This record gives sequence, structure tokens and C-alpha cells, in this order.
Amino acid sequence: MKDIRNFCIIAHIDAGKSTLADRLLELTGTIERRKMQDQILDQMDLERERGITIKLQPVRMKYKLPKDESLKSKASGISHSTLDIGQDFVLNLIDTPGHVDFTYEVSRSLAAVEGAILLVDATKGVQAQTLANLHLAQKQGLVIIPVVNKIDAPNARVPETVQAVAHLLSIAPEGIIKISAKSGENVEQVLQAVVEKIPPPDFSAENSGGQVAPFRALIFDSNFDAYKGVVAFVRVFGGALKSGEKIKLGMAGASSETIEVGYFAPRLVKEKLLSAGEIGYIATGIKTPGLVKVGDTIVKAYETAQPLPGYQEPEPMVFASFYPEDSDNFDELKDALAKLKLTDAALFFEPESSPALGRGFRLGFLGMLHIEIISERLRREFNLNLIISSPTVEYEVTLNNGEITKIRSASQLPDPNMWKEIKEPISRLDIIVPNEYLGAVMNLVSEIRNQYIQTDYLSKDLVRLTYEVPFAEIVTDFYDRLKSVSSGYASMSYEPSGHRLGDLVRLDILIADEPVEPFSKIVPREQAVSVGRAIVTKLKTVVPKQLFAVVLQAAVGGKIVAREDISAMRKDVTGYLYGGDITRKKKLLEKQKRGKERMKATGRVNIPQSVFLEMLKK
Repeated sequence: MKDIRNFCIIAHIDAGKSTLADRLLELTGTIERRKMQDQILDQMDLERERGITIKLQPVRMKYKLPKDESLKSKASGISHSTLDIGQDFVLNLIDTPGHVDFTYEVSRSLAAVEGAILLVDATKGVQAQTLANLHLAQKQGLVIIPVVNKIDAPNARVPETVQAVAHLLSIAPEGIIKISAKSGENVEQVLQAVVEKIPPPDFSAENSGGQVAPFRALIFDSNFDAYKGVVAFVRVFGGALKSGEKIKLGMAGASSETIEVGYFAPRLVKEKLLSAGEIGYIATGIKTPGLVKVGDTIVKAYETAQPLPGYQEPEPMVFASFYPEDSDNFDELKDALAKLKLTDAALFFEPESSPALGRGFRLGFLGMLHIEIISERLRREFNLNLIISSPTVEYEVTLNNGEITKIRSASQLPDPNMWKEIKEPISRLDIIVPNEYLGAVMNLVSEIRNQYIQTDYLSKDLVRLTYEVPFAEIVTDFYDRLKSVSSGYASMSYEPSGHRLGDLVRLDILIADEPVEPFSKIVPREQAVSVGRAIVTKLKTVVPKQLFAVVLQAAVGGKIVAREDISAMRKDVTGYLYGGDITRKKKLLEKQKRGKERMKATGRVNIPQSVFLEMLKK
């Protein structure tokens, strides 16, 4: 096990993490040059299109310390005194996402490794998610290797970034590796640092007393294969496992016979044995997806072993209802969500029904990007057209009898005379911004409900602002607005910090006098008019015209607080006439008018899926 190094790369979004992973795969010869492509560890088309990592991806590399002493990095302070020149090492890398919505993917990766490369973009410096991920890694007691990337970019601020990282980690600037993942400059130093600084897995306590430790493997991810069943991505913390051996799930208690074991290269490579310290996969043969949970421990069926301490289960932050456009596709949606749950442990769903939309599911997400990704995957991978409600957060409602209930949608809010108070979730918001954009960012935050906490100077040019804000204020478009006012340089991260009492009301949206539940929202009372006006104004631009006039209304209780009208499509019913008395045209127009009035009284507006998706984005 002394030749094994388990590590991950943590960074803010767009720091060049996937590009660095590409260079490491090239340098170690894991991927042949002719098969190499950009973002090779990003398996989904969505990841390549958006240029972001959504799913963590493990890969095994083999690396030999260079015999040429001149390749050693003086700047990084690496010494090979304890290692043999030319020694072979097995490096298990887990590539992680950088967006704040996928922090849970990062936390799962950190539970399976001993070290982390902290990658910082030299053009943007230390960013909010850099700090958030660093704190997660430090909490796990991991060895941190600081690396500054994009040193060859025209707008790179290398000295300032190096100083900021050094200050952050309380180390000398000479201990920071400066690279260009794009060109490959100094990337070899990163591999050397991984080998020298990250310790091998230590299982001395497991094997104390001369006894071989029982097999225990922590599940940090999974997916589903029609033939192999659930394929669990694991880090082995003791013992060894061969294909064909019987296994048991610690929490679920389910047993099965292992179909195969192996490692990631990054494709699945079958192996005879999976041993302590290794990261690999176990094809469990279990065909029921819900039995295999991330954070569970796999043990041998005939051995007695304590489950490994898992890591914190993800708490959904944002909720939205998903209904199939075709009500007959309910079962297809249910199966699709169960399969997505395997590859996304942070996804939560439960069945619900609506008088207007039929049967569907209430889904829990980590943020708005998470909603967009899941809805797009359901459309692409499972060919499902969906109606999606406006996103909401989870509220605590105290009923008149003292009972506390949690609601995740506006439709669940009881009648006002049935409850006495409502609490909304609060988040601690950290914003990191260059000095020159500080005023614009503070003005933006002043537009939402906030409680100022503190200001920290990370360097002479970089400021961290900390606030407590209702999570509902930042869940929709705050991130986009922040990027806009700061020319893309500001970044943010958030974490939940309990609930707080609020003066909140339910805002209903009516289209042609019919309430449309997916557009209902819970909003502060003083914002009901402005939010209602914004929604109906936007709806006016996205709802298709009908053959009759359509009224759009926002209402609180029985009071209409905003209204817009969509005029009727007008067919030229007199176009075929020529000459003759004008009364002929008047009769036709009058007949058309009476028909539109009848349609307005009895007609229903069919709202296409595109309207719901457009409103979700806005």
C-alpha cells in the first residue's frame, strides 16, 4: 500500500480542473494520445456543452518518479529523500465539480482520499468556492497541495494570486506550484508533489494484533447497469474482495454475490482482487437501485465488521414539482428518477398529485443549476417532456394547535386562519470580490433582504463579504446578477444556518381565471405586488396568444395585486369579401366578436412546456 496515493482536485468553477486532469492522464500514459480529447473525464454531453464538471469521476493512473534529477521542482520544495528514484506508484484521482450546487459531490470525494490539489485560477484569484472546498478538505484532515493555474494567460495575476493563496494556507509563497494546465508547463511537478506529500493509506490500526482486517468498502457513488445491477464506486478501507464472493450492505442489510470488481481507467477495467487502500468498483448484482445508498458500507456476508462512519447526508435546499406532460408517462418518470438517484445522491423525490396536472413528483435539489441539469437529463436520456413548477425552499409552519409542519410548495401552505407563524430558511452568504467592484456588489446585496455580518480583506485587492440572507432571495437569479455587476469576477458560496420568522404570504397566479399551481410562490408580504407584477409581465411575453383574450392575474388571498391582458389572435374574416355593402363586413366582425366572448367564457388555455421552462430560468 506504500505505493498508493489517493487524491482529488478541488477548485472553483472554470479554474481549469478538467484540463489539469487531462494533462495528468497524458503524462502518466493512462490515455493514449490518439484517444485523448478535451475534458475526457467529463462523461456527459451536458458537461462538455457547458464546460463544467457535474459528476465526480475516479480514474487510476500509474506514475514512475523521474530518474532525471533536473525535473525536480526547486520552487515547490519537493524532496525525494524518502522515495526511490524510478519507483512506480498507483495514483487514484477523483475529479470533482466546482459549482456551489455540487458541493456534495466534492464532500463524497474527500471521504475517499488522503490529499487534495487546491487549484486556483491566476486570472481570477481566490474565489468563494475555493474557500468552501478548502474548508471541507481541512475538516477531513487532508494534505493540501496548492497549485496556481493559467500562469500563461494574458490577464494572469500570478504574484497577487500566489500571495493570496500563501496567506490563506499560512505557508511560504515558494511552496505553491505554478502551472499552465493548457500547455502542460510544470504539470510534472504536480505529480511529484502528490507522490511526495500525500501519505499512502494507513491501516496499521485496522491490522493491529496480527489479525487481518475484515473487508470494508465505503460507497461514494454508483450507477446502474442492466446486466451487472448496481455498480458501486468504492474506497476500500480494509481487507480484500474477489468477484464471486458474497457481500452485504451495512445499512440496508441486503445480500448479493459480487459479479465483478475492478478499477477506473477511466472505463471500467475488470480485476481479480480489490484490496485495502484502493479505489475501484464493485458490480453488486443488486437490481433494486434503492438498496444501494451512497455512504453505506459493503462488507463480506460471512464477516463481522462495523460499518464505516459515513459522511453527512445531503440536505435539499430547493424544491420543484415535476409532472409528465403526458399523464401516461408517470411510471416512466418514476423509473427515470430512481436511476438518476443512483448517480446523484443529492437528488430527493417524493410523489405528489395536483388536481390540474395529475400525478407527479416533488423533487429536492441543491440549487438552480441542479434543477436545470436534472430536467435536461430527463429530457435527453429518458425522452420525457415535463411541466416544472417555480422553485421554492422549505418553510416551517406552526399551526394553531402548536404542531410544526414543513412545507415545500406554495400549494401546501394551509389557509391563513389555520396557522400562527411561518419561518423561512436562512443562509450564510460569502461573496469574494475585487476591490474595484465592491460598491456595485454591496448595492446588489442591498436590493435583497440581508443582515450584514463582516468584511475580511484576503489581500489588498480582494475582499470577502459575509451576510445572512433568506435562502429564497438568492436561489433564483442572484448568482447571474452578481456575475453581471462584477464583470464575472465576483464569486459566492452559501451554507444553511437555520430558520427565521417571516411575514410571508402565498401568491397565486391565475391564467384565464384558473389558478396555475406551478407558478404559485410564497413571498414576503411587502414584495407580493412587485413579484406578482413581474411574473404576469413575464408570462405575457411567453404564453402563446389564443383565439380569445386571456387575463393574467396575481392574487394574495382574494385580492388581485397585479394584472396583464393578452389580446386575442385575430383572423381576417372579411378578407375574401370584395365590394358590396359595408354592413356585410360589420355583420361578420360582430359574429366574430360574439364567438370570442363565448370562447373567453368557456375556453381553457393549454400552456406548453416551453412556458414552464422559460419561467423557471427567469
